[in-house]
Amino acid sequence: MSHTFYQRKPSVSNRKFDGRRRVVIERISPEIDDGRYPAKRVAGETVIVGADIFSDGADIVRADLCYRAKSSKAWKRVPMKPVVNDRWEGTFAVGDPGIWEFTIEAWVDHFQTWRRGLIKKIEAGQDVALELQMGAAMIDDTAGRAPKKDAVRLVELASVVTTAERKIAESAAQCDELHNLMQRYPDKAFAAQYGRILEIKVDQKKAGFSSWYELFPRSWAEEPGKHGSFKECLRMLPLISRMGFDVVYLPPIHPIGSTKRKGKNNALVAQPDDPGSCWAIGSSDGGHKAVHPELGTLKDFEAFVREADDHGISVAMDIAFQCSPDHPYVKQHPQWFKWRPDGTVQFAENPPKKYEDILPIDFETEDWENLWIELKSVMLFWIEKGVRIFRVDNPHTKAFLFWDWAISEIQKEYPDTVFLAEAFTRPKVMARLAKGGFSQSYTYFTWRNTKKDLQEYLTELTTTEVKEYMRPNFWPNTPDILHEELQAGHRSTFITRMVLAATLSSNYGMYGPAYELCEHVPVRKGKEEYLDSEKYEIKRWDMDRPGNIRAEITAVNRIRKDNPALQQTNDIEFVRVDAGEGFEHDMLMAYLKRSPDGGNIILTVVNLDPQNTHTGWLRFPLERFELPHTHRFRVEDLLSGRTYEWDSEWNYVELNPEQVPVHIFKVHLYL
Repeated sequence: MSHTFYQRKPSVSNRKFDGRRRVVIERISPEIDDGRYPAKRVAGETVIVGADIFSDGADIVRADLCYRAKSSKAWKRVPMKPVVNDRWEGTFAVGDPGIWEFTIEAWVDHFQTWRRGLIKKIEAGQDVALELQMGAAMIDDTAGRAPKKDAVRLVELASVVTTAERKIAESAAQCDELHNLMQRYPDKAFAAQYGRILEIKVDQKKAGFSSWYELFPRSWAEEPGKHGSFKECLRMLPLISRMGFDVVYLPPIHPIGSTKRKGKNNALVAQPDDPGSCWAIGSSDGGHKAVHPELGTLKDFEAFVREADDHGISVAMDIAFQCSPDHPYVKQHPQWFKWRPDGTVQFAENPPKKYEDILPIDFETEDWENLWIELKSVMLFWIEKGVRIFRVDNPHTKAFLFWDWAISEIQKEYPDTVFLAEAFTRPKVMARLAKGGFSQSYTYFTWRNTKKDLQEYLTELTTTEVKEYMRPNFWPNTPDILHEELQAGHRSTFITRMVLAATLSSNYGMYGPAYELCEHVPVRKGKEEYLDSEKYEIKRWDMDRPGNIRAEITAVNRIRKDNPALQQTNDIEFVRVDAGEGFEHDMLMAYLKRSPDGGNIILTVVNLDPQNTHTGWLRFPLERFELPHTHRFRVEDLLSGRTYEWDSEWNYVELNPEQVPVHIFKVHLYL
């Protein structure tokens, strides 16, 4: 059997179709998965929109970028400009958090096409009387679209073009006044519109620039050996603020189950005084809408949130949608869990590991709609208590469609809510979560340790489509992850990884005080878990322990806040550092960042070797700033306070890890 394949012809009876619309609009950016998901920006940022726009023939084309807040009925317009090879660009700035929309309209500009041809004929000495009549007709037609004052002037100019002496008529046809009036009221009878209205999800500013500090409130009792409370934890807020952090992230603060409770170092059997894992949520004291009784009351928590806000700190809460066997949901909603043939609930497993203190929720339950509503209500409950930032535990083990719906619904009512996806999983899964609404994403930074790996990973995050929807949040450690590079215990490594996280990404965080105290002992060799992990026991921290890096962290956070170049992630350029004889250095890594207005330039140089001094020759890309290779300029090391005069593109650098393993240079191009 043979098949005839053909392209269906457009129906002339379809009012939406008009074959006289000659302009083509395609390959628009940003457009995520054919417009299914929005691109992301933070309040006040600029959106650069690109598109291929062209028409048949040689007529002049014009295009407008149309945009608005979704809550607004009226569109705003900015002209787009051709860049190269029929590629056009336009920009607009987004305002308050929420959904913004944009699209493109383009048309053939017959008047400008006529004007261009008229000028060529005049320059060639040809008779243009007929052309002037044709132009006057277009001018009269435009007068019919213009308000009275401009319409009267257009009619006057049309008369001059057709009745005045030749030189005067030709001059009037080419004058700027006529050009501007005709541009103001274009003929869009056959304008083409892009087939979709695309969206930009605008988040609050801390979605784009934030410094996170994680701590367990239960470890901050004033009396040794006791369980800490929110009231006692208040004394940590001034210290966290002085260090320069603006988000304090609390692991789950809910009641902890007793059944199958984990002991110290993840022991399967807990001792009577073991507090258990915070992530085994739920007991007879309540579930996800309750606080652990020893931490205090809901009012105590609200007071903690208010006090943090007074210090310029947002409280980020952990959302972990899983339950201990003692959670009220298990009895109230047994249909939300998987039951095994022996009458027990299926606990979490990752064979050979068993997590018997945790029961996963079944997102394939027939009662999924009520499940979704309840889980959304958990987040709304804490939003009403003053929380606007959530770190979501393992979102990749819950249904994508649930997150799409829940985040969208919550942000309709509370558009300033921020969601961080803690998903160390496959790249496409991480990307899908980001597309579906998560404001920030944990990344693979923790496991990117060589110069090659770091540069390749940052290139992927900042130069591909990923940059439009996935905001990285770099963490050198977490309560679960003590990377083997930190296990060597080199103080310089802790400084280096902190600086990398804080200067490569505009969002970064750390689990403290383990990080600033350089905690580095694993539970056993070959494992990434901490020995005596705070996940399973109450710790007593000596914040002033010798060798801590609090001063370095404080300095870097201050530098981040003072320099807009470090408050964004995507404008980054890796700079060549040579080891000699033309070989690129594999231990010295350098990168350049610029603020959106170009006025602030930061050059970071890092020694990736924690034990040895390295020297090299750094090539500063003066050509990027349209400066000669012999240009003289100054760099100021914001960590040491020293300044250096550089008199060409190649400059000597030296970093001793026993002193300071990094330079953070502020570049002053003009002496």
